[in-house]
Order: sequence, then C-alpha cells, then structure tokens
Amino acid sequence: MKFLILFLTVASYCSSFSQNKQVLYGFSDIPQSLLLNPGGKIKNDWYFGIPLLSHIHVNVGITGSTVYDIFANDGIDFNTKLQNAVYGMSSNDFFSVNQQLEIFSGGFSFGSSYEKNEYLSFGLYQELDFIAYFPKDFAVLALEGNQNNINRPFRANQISVAAEAISVLHLGYNKSVNDNFTFGVRGKIYSSIANVNSTKNEGRFITVPGRNNFYDHIFNLDLEARTSGIASLTDDGSDSKSVVRDLKKRILFGGNLGLGFDIGFTQQLNKQWSLDASLLDVGFIRHTKDIENYKIEGDFVFEGVNPIFPDLENGQTADDYWNEIEDDFEDIFELDTTATKYTTWRPIKLNTSLNYAFGKKKIEACNCTGEEDGYLNSTGLQLFAMSRPKRPLLALTAYYYRRLFNGLQVKTTYTIDSYSPYNIGLGMSANLGNLNFYVMADNFLEFKNIYNAQSVSLQLGFNYIFNKNED
Repeated sequence: MKFLILFLTVASYCSSFSQNKQVLYGFSDIPQSLLLNPGGKIKNDWYFGIPLLSHIHVNVGITGSTVYDIFANDGIDFNTKLQNAVYGMSSNDFFSVNQQLEIFSGGFSFGSSYEKNEYLSFGLYQELDFIAYFPKDFAVLALEGNQNNINRPFRANQISVAAEAISVLHLGYNKSVNDNFTFGVRGKIYSSIANVNSTKNEGRFITVPGRNNFYDHIFNLDLEARTSGIASLTDDGSDSKSVVRDLKKRILFGGNLGLGFDIGFTQQLNKQWSLDASLLDVGFIRHTKDIENYKIEGDFVFEGVNPIFPDLENGQTADDYWNEIEDDFEDIFELDTTATKYTTWRPIKLNTSLNYAFGKKKIEACNCTGEEDGYLNSTGLQLFAMSRPKRPLLALTAYYYRRLFNGLQVKTTYTIDSYSPYNIGLGMSANLGNLNFYVMADNFLEFKNIYNAQSVSLQLGFNYIFNKNED
C-alpha cells in the first residue's frame, strides 16, 4: 500500500496544467483573442476557423518540485530525492490540467454600411479541466508510516480533487460605441461530458496508544466524492464502442447542462494608452443525469491487527483471521452511495491589462509617418486571476508586441506566476493571403530541460480571415 500511494502521488505529479493564455490575450490579429475578452478590438470583417484546427491549446505546469527533482540521474539516492520533494511541498501546492480544442468557430461584422461597428462571433469548443492539491499529510504517512507519528493528526481536508470534461456552445456580441470605447458579452451553454469532484472533505486520522492492542487508529471523517457521467461508462455491459457513442452524444446537449457568460471592454484613454478587462466563465452546470456519489461520515476506531496470529487454541485458521479483519474494515468504513443531484460552478477568470502603443510607420517618400496604419509597437502589463478550490491562481505579465509588416505580427511575454518567476513566452501570427496561422508557446528558458520546467504552454490554429481594409 505504501508503494501504491507513492506511485499515485508521483504519477499525478507528472501532469499538471494551468489556464492562463497571456500570449494570446490582447493579440487582436487573431480572432480567438475574443474568447479571452469579448470586448476586445477587432481587426477583421469576418472569419471562420478551420474545423478542429482553429484553436488547439495545452498548458502544463507544476508548483513545488519538478519531475527532474525526483528522477534526475545525479548520483543522489531516489528515496532521498523523493523525501526532499515531499517535505519541500505544502498542501497548497497543486497539479492541474487544462486542454481545449475548438470544433468550429466564426464571426462577422454588421451594422450600417459605413461603420459596421457591431460584431457577432460563435463557436463550439471542448475543454478538459483537472486540479488536485498535494495531500502532504498522507504523502508523509506513506513515507514514514504511523508508528513514528503517534498522536499526530493527518488532515483529510488536504484531499481536494476536481475534474471535468465539457463542451461549450457560445455566441458573442461586440460593439464599438465610438473610437474610444468597445464592449462585449458572450453567452455560453455548457454540456458536461463527465465530472468528478471531491473538494469539501473534512476530518482527520490519528494513531494513539491502544488498550486492547499496541495502537488504536482513530478516524473522524466527512469525505464525499460526487460524479456524473461516469457510472454508465464503467458498467459491466459497457464496451469501447458504447463508451465512444455515449461521449459523442454528450458533446452537444446530450449530458448535464449549464449556463454562463463572459463580459469585457476596451477603453482608449488617449491615442497611445488603453485599458481593457474581461471576466470569463461566470456560470454553473447542474448535474442531474448519471449521478453516483460516495460518502463516508462518522467516527471510527480500528484497534489494528491482533498480535496473536491466528488464535489456534480456539480453532481459528489463517483464512478466518484475515476474513475477520476484512469484515471489521467493511463494518467500520461503510460507504454510502447516493444519486443526489448537485451543481458545480465554473472557475471564474479575470484578465486586465494597461497598454501603451508607439512607433508610427515611417514613409520614406515624404519623410513622414502614416496616420492610417496605427502604431507598429505596443507594450504593457497584464494581470490574470482565476478562482480555485483553495486559493486564487495569480499571474502578472509584461509584454511587447510588434507588427513587422502587414501579415506578420509577433508578441513576447515575461510572466511571474505560481509556477515560475521567469516565464518567457513568444507568439506569432502570419497571413498567407486570407489564410491565418498562429503559434505561441511560453517558458522557453526551460526547453533545454523540459523535465525541470515548472510550466510549458502551446497554442496554435488556422483561420480564414477577411480583414477590414479589404474590399
């Protein structure tokens, strides 16, 4: 059991993700930036995303020790490195997963033939989100056992896990009120494909000197795990074909449903300074189908294994002995299974940035600057915050954007967040005619040793765009 717990701890430790898209935020040459701020500036007349290729996003990150800290071939004993990793982390360190795949998307401007200052965008994307906090007390228990921790409480509230797979159908509206102010709103319909969460656990486990045996193991527990969309996939009658069929049905209105919205704005303070902000995923999902919840609640005492093994004098065999221990555990830890409906809230995200544009394009023929093309450069600061079960995730980014020429733009970022104080990112958007391709990644300094990276992100996509200056 000790090695199983350690294996699961390390295995889950190896895959963790975040949701900050600091390179894409404010990159208005890319239509998908509207998903991060529905009130952002828009540079196209209309577009459509290449199905399944318009936005692919994976973001990986780890707080605390890295995989390299444990498995590096540096001559240090593995057990020593594992102990240093466990003792060096806290119960607020976490592992999370976020992945997005845009299935289809599009958008178009409308309004008077002269202004066209309104814009509708729409689409459907799939998202996977996972977070698990590091249960330090139980990792220490797995390493040391309870014999060296008599009278020490091991806290159950450190067990906190949430995972869900959803699809999101959305419709956004953006309006440029005047040259200085733009706002937007996006409505969302969530379809839950599968959900597992256990984030409100309480209680403790403690070992004390016993009366009838060497030790008494005392459990005071209030543990609950809620699931939807899982039970039907794990039924004995399920096979791979039926599972795939059920998952496809849930992508659009086939699972548990919810509602949400995004809001955002951009305020031009003067010709060069601007301020923008957005609030994303203010919403919920109501789980009413395929529910299976598990709960353990109460005070339990287990006196441990009888030192007399087995009680031969009274005719007890070894099988009788172990069956009795198994029955004791089943009697003590009675698992209550229910189908109670429940509601989950989406993790709310806040983005805001202050931006400064500069550098007009110089026209050699008249030795002057062009007024129609705008500024070639911009720089600024962006703040990102996201709600999580224990504490918000925060990130601060400084960026520099450069329009090299029509059809090619680049952006570089420097981010300080929960994972790393020196995360450098780079993004590029390029147009070949009306075909747009973009790619962006961050934490380039860690690419030389990816196993020692605190976070690594990748985003890419293809769109077909008609810009506003085209006939």
